[in-house]
Amino acid sequence: MPEQANVAKYNSNSDKLHKQWKVDLIGFAFISPWLIGFLGFIIGPMLASLYFSFTNYDLLTAPTWIGLDNYINMFTNDSRFWQAIKVTFIFVFGSVPLKLVFALFVAMLFNTKRRGVGLYRTLYYVPSILGGSVAIAVVWKQLFGGDGAINDILSLFGIPSISWVTSPDFALSTLILLVVWQFGSPMLIFLAGLKAIPAELYEAAAVDGASPFHQFIKITIPMLSPVIFFNLVMQTIQGFMAFTQSFLITEGGPMDRTLFYAVYLYEKAFAHFDMGYASALAWILLLICGIFTAFIFRTAKSWVYYESEGGK
Repeated sequence: MPEQANVAKYNSNSDKLHKQWKVDLIGFAFISPWLIGFLGFIIGPMLASLYFSFTNYDLLTAPTWIGLDNYINMFTNDSRFWQAIKVTFIFVFGSVPLKLVFALFVAMLFNTKRRGVGLYRTLYYVPSILGGSVAIAVVWKQLFGGDGAINDILSLFGIPSISWVTSPDFALSTLILLVVWQFGSPMLIFLAGLKAIPAELYEAAAVDGASPFHQFIKITIPMLSPVIFFNLVMQTIQGFMAFTQSFLITEGGPMDRTLFYAVYLYEKAFAHFDMGYASALAWILLLICGIFTAFIFRTAKSWVYYESEGGK
């Protein structure tokens, strides 16, 4: 009898494993298109790029292994690398806070039930849809050119005309302004977060005599901190990867004052055909994004409030 019970138990477990295997196989079949794409178009190229970063590769001849020479040359002999790092850091630390502050400000204005507010939300989101396009970059270049509309407006106040996109002092600020103008995406995310805050909190605070400013500091910011955290991570990564604005509007000039890291990487890869060096640059960019993302996650425990966890 014990042997028969063990056999029955073994058969039962075998049937369960067989059924589970069939379920898993069906699941893998459904996700196989994504899995093939992930392995073939993301993991595969990443591993190839990692290998090329240790080689001298010009796309025309077979790669030659040179070890850490690309990385050593990057940090010791490449002044344009450090210029690209400097410009990109200024761009990120200048554009991301301004963009998030402006997006939150507009989201709070739109967090009402006034007539026509839906239309305004759509109109304010349009720049985020078109902001990275070639057409918008060309228009921006014309607006801030020597004969652009911006100078025409400033001339009414007696301000002399300058070519903003070719001025070493103002070219980068012009690109930062363009990115801040594309605040629609974080604005919508902020708006969704604002609508999730219970109205009872504001009503109770008003009864206790809290001013709108104190309500914003004590209620809105803590309750919105997970959304701020998400937007901060995403916008920081996008900032380090910025390319279109510099490449199309200023072409990295003047005097490399707007040489974004991604633009320099592109030049090395497709203008100089130094694919090995460009691959090394790409991995350094990945490392930079990873460090800043990890830092934001590390500090999140001290300022991000999750209601389900009972506090910070």
